[in-house]
Amino acid sequence: MSSRHAGLEMIAAAALPILVVVLTLGGVAKLAMLRGRRQDAAGVSPGSLSRLGPAALVPERFATAMTVLCAMAEFGFAAGLVLVDHPVARWPSVAFFAVATYVLLDLRRRRPDVGCGCFGEVSSAPVGLRSIGRIVIFTAMAVAVAMENVTWAGAMHALSPAAPLSATFWLAGLAVLLLALSPEIDAAVARLRHRTPCEQRPQPAARALARLKSSTAWRSHVGMLEADDPTDTWRELCWRFFVFPAGDDTEVVFAVRLSGRRPVVRSAVVGGGEPPLPSLRESMPVSA
Repeated sequence: MSSRHAGLEMIAAAALPILVVVLTLGGVAKLAMLRGRRQDAAGVSPGSLSRLGPAALVPERFATAMTVLCAMAEFGFAAGLVLVDHPVARWPSVAFFAVATYVLLDLRRRRPDVGCGCFGEVSSAPVGLRSIGRIVIFTAMAVAVAMENVTWAGAMHALSPAAPLSATFWLAGLAVLLLALSPEIDAAVARLRHRTPCEQRPQPAARALARLKSSTAWRSHVGMLEADDPTDTWRELCWRFFVFPAGDDTEVVFAVRLSGRRPVVRSAVVGGGEPPLPSLRESMPVSA
């Protein structure tokens, strides 16, 4: 084996796990974007989905279907690279990244205002040279994997601690290069530096309701509730309130904090089921 061929094989072995991770993350991000938009449909502006990625090139009524199709294709290509030990499983990913390169070039020419949508809403910045350079590198990596017919087992062996470090160095170098070409990193850093206050942050009601139903406060009161769905809900600053009927003109009100990894959940029983508070006496003795 020539040193040139060995070097290309090391590059392909380093590229394969990167391609699998990128394809999987891209599919997950697209489906998560669609799920979040369905949960908070009232807060989505009309046509906002059609301002991301390939969905911008089709009529608006097909935007959701196009996004789902892209996500499913990415999952399929990633699974093929990992599970199928045959050259036929390598070339579809080459075609996918080549088509994606054409799509980004077309977006930059026809719709310079839209983002690539590569990783869902995180990729909302207009398509620039960095995004195009990144997809070109992905295409080249996919070609190297297909030409060398690198399998998942072979790539893992080349990257194992017992193997020479060439593939590991290539993996680190490619990862750093791709991160440098990713505009999503800039957006993430900007969000961390200028984080929106909790009171102004969008939060789907369904997410707060799911947090409520997994809390101790819910389990303590669920036996007295007459319905699983709230009769009323509203938001005040960083709290989401839910009202559930409990019979006899009684209601249980839950308040869910909209920030933190383990948001606080509080509850109160109000209405006809509560005994009246004792009134204070008109005068009270005060000791000297």
